[in-house]
Amino acid sequence: MQVDIRTETVTQIRQTFSHTARHIGGDKPASRYQEATYDLQPQVNFHYRPLWQPELEVYDRRRTKIEMKNWYALRDPRQYYYGAYTIARARQQDAMEKNIEFVDKRGLMRSLPDALRDRLIMALVPLRHLEWGANTNNCYITAYGWGTALTQATMYHTMDRLGLAQYVSRIGLLLDGNSGDSLARGKTLWMENAAWQGLRKAVETLMVTEDCMEVFVAQNLVIDGLLYPLVYQHLDRLLSDEVGPVLSLLTEFMNNWYDETSRWVDAVIKTVATESEENRALLRSWILSWRGTVFASLQGYAAEVFGEHAEAVLAQVDQSFGARVEKLGVALAEKA
Repeated sequence: MQVDIRTETVTQIRQTFSHTARHIGGDKPASRYQEATYDLQPQVNFHYRPLWQPELEVYDRRRTKIEMKNWYALRDPRQYYYGAYTIARARQQDAMEKNIEFVDKRGLMRSLPDALRDRLIMALVPLRHLEWGANTNNCYITAYGWGTALTQATMYHTMDRLGLAQYVSRIGLLLDGNSGDSLARGKTLWMENAAWQGLRKAVETLMVTEDCMEVFVAQNLVIDGLLYPLVYQHLDRLLSDEVGPVLSLLTEFMNNWYDETSRWVDAVIKTVATESEENRALLRSWILSWRGTVFASLQGYAAEVFGEHAEAVLAQVDQSFGARVEKLGVALAEKA
């Protein structure tokens, strides 16, 4: 008896899904990001209209004044779908946990002078409430935005903000020896201290802002674009002589996260601005308005935290932000 073994090549009839092929220009291999993103937005067969807004569908392009021919043009340059996102964040979390463990074992934050610990609590711990507000605002964008290319990324951003709030809380616990006293003080500062009330008002105003793309611009571009460099870069430099590298270790995730997510935010803004002159004008009006509001709200905070350096630091942050926006194709003729 003789057995002949032969190999056969099976040619795929199709390289990807038809709805993905329509976006990538033909039947060719697609990335996992593309297959997990394109045309997942529900568009038909809605069972009801929202009772609070019966003039709109549950998912409706009219929930923003921004108009796009193709909302899937707002692609994420990081190519994050669920698998890639969770793997990336897991690696970052491992690194952050090691940093926290290093600082905790040696009591590096608890050993700081009381005045310096109080200053750090004032400057950092109330940010846990701001991050929770950013979580809520990005959840709103996810709920009412249009197109999975945008809302998938804002959902990941939503969860990131919850993680950031937890990391800020961990910093507070390192400062108070896990007593929780710093968290209670941080809430009081957020609710009552004059230096924080401008930022609190801005974040809470966004919770009742209806245009989801205005919320995106105000929260993810303007507030973060002014606040993150101020807190996690300039404050770190200012206190480096007194704290050493400890604060840098504890805020490494924040800085890396901001650099990474800024690429995505910039890509969205640039694509929207390129779409039409009307979009560009609308972006400009939103940015100017919220830039003025946030800059004014940061003055009290900067004066409290940076002292005599406040004016110079704020000017540097604002100038860098203006240059960033100009590169995105939104001309800002004046500062509000």
